[in-house]
Parts: sequence; C-alpha cells; structure tokens
Amino acid sequence: MPDSDAAHDRRPVIVVCGYDPDDAVWDPVEDLSGALWSPSGARAVHVEGDAPDRLFEALSLHMGDRRCRALLLVGRGPSEGGFSLQMRAENLSLDGEGRLDPALPGLARATLPVSEMVRALAAAGLPARATSEAGRDAGSYLLFRILAGLPDVTETPAVGLLRVPDDADEAQARQAVKAAVSAVAAQLPPLPRAAVA
Repeated sequence: MPDSDAAHDRRPVIVVCGYDPDDAVWDPVEDLSGALWSPSGARAVHVEGDAPDRLFEALSLHMGDRRCRALLLVGRGPSEGGFSLQMRAENLSLDGEGRLDPALPGLARATLPVSEMVRALAAAGLPARATSEAGRDAGSYLLFRILAGLPDVTETPAVGLLRVPDDADEAQARQAVKAAVSAVAAQLPPLPRAAVA
C-alpha cells in the first residue's frame, strides 16, 4: 500500500472502491479536517473509480499486499429493494456478449460476510438484502475478475459488491458504506507482525 505513515499499522486493511468514475457514490472524507474515515479495528483505503481494466490493475496491487484483508466494491443499482449485496458474479466480458475467460468457471461467489453486512445496514435503518442476481456491468465484471484472480489459499482477502440504489442520496450511501465496512472490520483479526514488517 502506498502509505508510509501506516507502515507499522497492525490494523487489517479494507479497500473500498466506488468503481464508477462518473459517480462518486461515497466520500471517504470524515469531516472538514480532511481526515479519511476508517472503521473501528481496521484501516480503510479508498480507491477512486476508473476504467474497469485500469481499475482492475490498481485493485490487484492492493490485493497482493498482505495487509489487505478485504475489498468492497461500491456502485449504483436499481432502487427496488433498497441496498443490495451481490453474492455472485458471472464469467462475462465487459460488454456482456461472451465469456471473459473460457478456462474459468461460469460463476464466482463473493466472500465477504454478507449476512453480517445486511444486518448492519438494517440496524442503521437502511433497507438491504443479499441477492444472487448478477448484473451485467462494470461492478459485476470487476467482482468476477478479482475473485477469479485470487490465489487458492486460506489467507486471500474477502471480496464483495455493495449496490447503492439509484434513489439513495449521498448521506444514505455514506451511511451504508460505513455500516457495511464496519461489519467486515468486526470479523477481521489484527494482522500478524510478519504482515507489517
């Protein structure tokens, strides 16, 4: 992670990425001081939206860091049903016309603690649900590509996608991201010393 001030920070890192460069769906700045928000027990790292392939490369760098324990993609979704946590993504090219990679499985399942995140959003007064519907957009493309690229070992970061309804305002989106990330942070143990050495 390109953050020298956090070189010895033993809190696990959660990467949060609003992937659409034209829709800053959430603002990580906590207050007028310019301080960035982090949940209790973890450190949030914000990655700004970009073109999907460039963004995949940027996120892959974070995912390769041993301090990174989770990635939450954030983007817009339909208003019906409120906030949703997408539990799977299909092996589809960005245009949705064919498979991204014929050698890979047809589906990949999100690995973040979806039930805990849905409960956290509900406790914050935000309608939320888990869904197996896999959208055909940049969010689903990134979700599948990142999940498919994870090594098959126990220490890989957890990955998921939160969809903010089209009719949610900035305050609701911010509240939802904070609730979801805090739920993830509550599941993460501190980093071993070797990860921050």
